[in-house]
Amino acid sequence: MNAVRLEVHRREPFADGHRFAEGGAYEVLTATAHYAVDPEAPALRSITDLDLAPRDGDGLVRFSGDVEILRPVDGGRGRLFFDWGNRGNKRAVQYFCDAPHTNRPRTLADAGNGYLLRRGYTVVFGAWQGDLLPGDGRLLLDLPVARRGTEPVRGLTTAEFIVEEPTFSLPLSRWTSTRPSPVSAAGERTARLTRRRYAHSTPEELPAAAWRFARLQGGGTDLRSQAVAVVPSRGDLYVDGGLRPGWIYELTYEAEEPLVLGLGLVAVRDLVSALRYDPARPVGEINYVYGWGRSQTGRAIRDFIHRGLNEDAEGRRVFDGLLPHVSGAGRLDTARFANLTVPGGQQYEDHLNAADAFPFAYAETVDHLTGTRDAIMKRASDPKVLHTQTSTEYWQRRGSLVHTTTDGRDLGFPPNVRGYLWSSSQHVASPTPQPPAKGICNHVENVVATSALFRGVLDALDAWVSEGVEPPPSAVPTVADGSLVTMAEWSRRFPAVPSALRPYGPNELYAVDRSSVPPVADRAHGYTVLVPAVDGDGNETAGVRAPMVSVPLGTYTGWNTRAPGQGHGALHEFSGSTFPFAATEDERLITGDSRPSVEERYGDAAGYVARIRAAAAELAARRLLPVEDVDRATAAAADWSAPRHRFELP
Repeated sequence: MNAVRLEVHRREPFADGHRFAEGGAYEVLTATAHYAVDPEAPALRSITDLDLAPRDGDGLVRFSGDVEILRPVDGGRGRLFFDWGNRGNKRAVQYFCDAPHTNRPRTLADAGNGYLLRRGYTVVFGAWQGDLLPGDGRLLLDLPVARRGTEPVRGLTTAEFIVEEPTFSLPLSRWTSTRPSPVSAAGERTARLTRRRYAHSTPEELPAAAWRFARLQGGGTDLRSQAVAVVPSRGDLYVDGGLRPGWIYELTYEAEEPLVLGLGLVAVRDLVSALRYDPARPVGEINYVYGWGRSQTGRAIRDFIHRGLNEDAEGRRVFDGLLPHVSGAGRLDTARFANLTVPGGQQYEDHLNAADAFPFAYAETVDHLTGTRDAIMKRASDPKVLHTQTSTEYWQRRGSLVHTTTDGRDLGFPPNVRGYLWSSSQHVASPTPQPPAKGICNHVENVVATSALFRGVLDALDAWVSEGVEPPPSAVPTVADGSLVTMAEWSRRFPAVPSALRPYGPNELYAVDRSSVPPVADRAHGYTVLVPAVDGDGNETAGVRAPMVSVPLGTYTGWNTRAPGQGHGALHEFSGSTFPFAATEDERLITGDSRPSVEERYGDAAGYVARIRAAAAELAARRLLPVEDVDRATAAAADWSAPRHRFELP
């Protein structure tokens, strides 16, 4: 019996039948995948609560999920590209094709520059995250709830709440897109709510009379909805007077009805395997299979590999190559009552998320705190991997641990892995140019454009898998050459940039006692987290420098600090910063800026554009950038890379 039954609901032409170079015309398949897994299978022993999932008459656990496929009508090039949709959203076409984000790609405009389709990829979007709620076209996975007979499973859990504006109520999941773990009847009486200023601050408990399990309802503009009500709810938190910015609230309560979240990774394994190996060839002949995920889904990829799920139930390899992006050193937390939407731990937000647990590196190493030996990559079925991360991952997501030992010595990568730092860039870089904003930070966001590098790594991965052509060598900072340093050394090198509020340090990582709820960090025992060294401009010296970093108009960092009233001074989520150079020598002198001005560096706009073209051509020669993107980078540099930068110079 097949582990997956694909039920196709609709077939419709994509982009009115437009033909994309090698890919030709495409169609869109909308389907539901029906899964059946054996809960006794040895490969699934790591799936929490799978033994408590309901079984059918054959002893199998069944579940289903959304699937959408962009398929070349004429077969394409026999390459399947799986988008591990971030929080149920389709992202691959957006980032690889410089396209607008949409969860319903149907038009030629939705294809952006058409990169994936021009190269003939069959693009598959498959639901894997089981705790999402319907809305905004998200891909949904319907997972079983763990039960002990007729009784729901119960246990203590925590939820953290941080707001930017005063807010009276929030779902226990904190995210409106995400199913909360509901409070039990006993939990309503025994729950505790605390708040603290910073992650390291001593928490203060709020009186039980000051909050409840409820939501604020109403308050609309029409006559019928102007009134508000506080409605009891097992899935929401209400605080009298509201949750306030500048505080970290933490709720500890007894929850019930956990989903078997780890089955989401099994869904990816079985769906991709079926599309690849099913003799019926539901999407045509597939010779090579690649996958990509960013942030949350980059962590999912690393967890998928570590659990040995790149080998299907028949012992066949699932993915030939995988591209985890901006995952840092994390994996997934799919334990009981986990919340998959919650980001990996940061310095201020979600700082004890269980996503960051040994092993961190692809290569085998020893946890110096426990003596445990392990690695992400350790099986013959493991795929080839190109791991990419930005500066932000070194500051917020313990990115150095991907290629160092746990006590901070160079480790490197195994033969089937390459790693690349996208120097001086931030976690999320819009593929379409936009003016920078501050949000609740002290500095405007990082404006470095990196989307062309996505296309470069996929071309390199395809050549590695299909032709045996080695990819470009890893390009990450190292302790040996002085480009991976301690915070003290980074501070010594970072220039005196006017108005820059420097960070206290990167997001540290300590041993954590998770037998306690909430978990407790042991600050006496930690892992070594290092950051990339910088040059005299404050830009990072190692890694892959996008053209905007090789030919800078400012200092670009992977960190940004929270503004007063919002956890002032702590690192903010995954935000980077841009500190523009002075436009002219006169401006540089009056501001006391130690960095040479734009005028001194490039003379005029034509000089800047010429330098950008040369930098892009150099990356293309190293096979880190497609040749077609040299012209794109040059065109984007016109008028000093506006609107990312604003300078009044010739």
